[in-house]
Amino acid sequence: MKDIMDKSLIIVESPAKAKTISKYLGKNFVVQASVGHIKNLPKSDLGVDVNDDYTPTFEIIDGKVDVIKKLREAASKSKDVYIATDPDREGEAIAADIADEIAKDNRNIYRVLFHEITENGITEAMKVPQKINHRLVASQRARRVMDRIVGYKISPFVWKTVYYGLSAGRVQSVALRLICEREVQINSFIPTEYWSIIGEFKTQMSDPFLAKLVRIDEKDLIVPRKEILADIERKGTQNNYTYIPSEADAKAYIDDVQKQTFVISDVQRRDVKRNPPAPFITSTLQQEAASRLRFPSKRTMSLAQKLYEGVKLGDEGLVGLITYIRTDSTRLSNEAVASVREYIYNNYGKEYLPNHPIVYKKKKTSQDAHEAIRPTNLRYTPKSIKKYLDEGLYALYELIWNRFVACQMNPAIYDQVTVGVKGGEYLFRATESIPKFRGFLQVYDDLLGEDSTSEDEDPTSKVPQNLHVGERASLLNIIPKQHFTKPPPRYTERSLVKDLEALGIGRPSTYAMIVSTILDRKYVEQKDRKLYALQLGMGVNRLLTTNFPDIFNVKFTAKMEEELDTIASGKRDYKTVLDDFYLPFNHSLERVSKNASAIKKSMQEVTDEVCELCGKHMIIKWGRNGKFMACSGYPECKNTKPLPEDQEKHQHLAGMKCDVCGGEMLVRSSKFGTFLGCSNYPKCKNTKSISMGIKCPKCKEGDLIERKTKRKRTFYGCSRYPDCDFASWDKPTNQPCETCGSPYMVIKYSEKRGEYLKCPSCKSEVEKEEVAVVSS
Repeated sequence: MKDIMDKSLIIVESPAKAKTISKYLGKNFVVQASVGHIKNLPKSDLGVDVNDDYTPTFEIIDGKVDVIKKLREAASKSKDVYIATDPDREGEAIAADIADEIAKDNRNIYRVLFHEITENGITEAMKVPQKINHRLVASQRARRVMDRIVGYKISPFVWKTVYYGLSAGRVQSVALRLICEREVQINSFIPTEYWSIIGEFKTQMSDPFLAKLVRIDEKDLIVPRKEILADIERKGTQNNYTYIPSEADAKAYIDDVQKQTFVISDVQRRDVKRNPPAPFITSTLQQEAASRLRFPSKRTMSLAQKLYEGVKLGDEGLVGLITYIRTDSTRLSNEAVASVREYIYNNYGKEYLPNHPIVYKKKKTSQDAHEAIRPTNLRYTPKSIKKYLDEGLYALYELIWNRFVACQMNPAIYDQVTVGVKGGEYLFRATESIPKFRGFLQVYDDLLGEDSTSEDEDPTSKVPQNLHVGERASLLNIIPKQHFTKPPPRYTERSLVKDLEALGIGRPSTYAMIVSTILDRKYVEQKDRKLYALQLGMGVNRLLTTNFPDIFNVKFTAKMEEELDTIASGKRDYKTVLDDFYLPFNHSLERVSKNASAIKKSMQEVTDEVCELCGKHMIIKWGRNGKFMACSGYPECKNTKPLPEDQEKHQHLAGMKCDVCGGEMLVRSSKFGTFLGCSNYPKCKNTKSISMGIKCPKCKEGDLIERKTKRKRTFYGCSRYPDCDFASWDKPTNQPCETCGSPYMVIKYSEKRGEYLKCPSCKSEVEKEEVAVVSS
């Protein structure tokens, strides 16, 4: 039997990854997992000595003592130790912590980087073992310290000013700012009216066709967006564009148009190429998965991690299906390109294969540490392994596969014809694009962007092919159409990630957590994939941006991201970068701390309502569920109640008596939500949940009430729980379904329809306006 000291130890983070790697390594290796980080900053302390070069204090995470003990034992019995945590800054920091713990047990410690969990990827990585990159470790530590300082110093300020339990983050708060500023833009948007004019024309030999009025008296007609109107006003008569502002103007132009004689003034035909998209990087994978698959960023990254670490494919066992998932590079290996070109030639034909491989330009900010995200082996086609993957894994793998194949295919080609129809000072234009060669679209078809807003919904038609310059065109009909400019679109996860990346905020590994955090904190809610800033989010954003304008702004946050990169590249050191962050931050914090009491008062609104218990004025405060009124005499008087507009929602509860003392039950509010409390409080402390006025459809005895999960997500359940376990994520109404007779329907929402009702049993839908709905 071979002596155990002849074996080498490989340490990874994930047990799943350990199993996949074990499959490819022989009996000379033992593979163990650290199960993620083994150390972290302390929970109850800052853990950073800002007076000693920002030295962090790391503690062993609860539950990891036994893990470390096992790793040390294995290291002491091994010839060499290879730490193969993920090939990024986070993985490098985990590797450094592991190395520190096992250094006394084995001095032969190496770092290996598995960019793909395949036999070839592992073999190649093991040929070039490295030492731990302490520049990457320092960069990760600096990010962690920055985030800890902001969270530890700013969050208590938010607690004292708004309410306990909220958080502020260095990057998440800037993402919140973007959403809140977009909310303000939308709410303050004033639409501008404008008109378009469509003409229906026909030549002697052609079929009728539609063309749009695009120019009047050498001035281009445009959509009057705010910035363009400002330019028109600035340039006065010198500008070269205009718009039709009213129906009266449109009619005047139509009257004049009808007097003109029209001819075909221009016919242009040309091939238009549509180039394939680059292979996925982390941000574009999240964006496309959100748009095409409706996956939240967090789910996309979780599924991608499984595909990278290994999925069991029947008798083959665990197979790593994609390359490393946290990357900002579109670079592809020569072997991968050669493999996909052969696949395209064999499966689509030579006309789909470019003469030379397509090389995509890298961004200036790209670290280029890893390849793009791609399949590890093209013999694992999506169809061939579909039976081994669940629905989510299959959908994401197919998306990655198709994007990779498409990125090395020929462009799509369209035959575009543009026709001008001129009469006097009026120019109409018609354009049509007809697919001539599908190219990469054969694999990766077009998809209209989820956040695209078409402000021009004018009718179009086919453009006849037998039109010639100089031909006379008859005006058969003229169609005026009213439009209004639209506000900027609401952010989606896709568009937010896209903007964060473009602005240089966050990094590939952080985007998913940024979005999920602001959703979990109830700063933002998601409806039909759109992100809406909630009252609480608007309040916290106003508090942070007003009092820390130099910290929670886009430019400063982006600058800090760039400086963190300079630590990794060796251009700047840990202390210098943290000085650039901490000194202005601490100056702002000291200034704000002096005015903390005044800031808190500025966030509270004094009302005209008088407390019925002590006679003092009620003030508006924040709680977990929004605003409520509380007595200004707190803590001597603890009276609370909902805002007047919330009280109106509960008028059906008026006159309800306390079943303990007979007193009147009143609607009250606290930071935990709205409830019924006895009017004889504090002598009687009886409370009840507020019924929605709907009997439980399951047990027919209890009432439906609004409840919350541990993560503060709202759902609706029976007041007799746990005796009755009825629950619904959607808000029920007491409107019966006319199709199947279900005693209730639920309220659903979509961007196009707004609120509507849906039957949970037969799935039939009706518009909310069509029925009388009893709400809570």
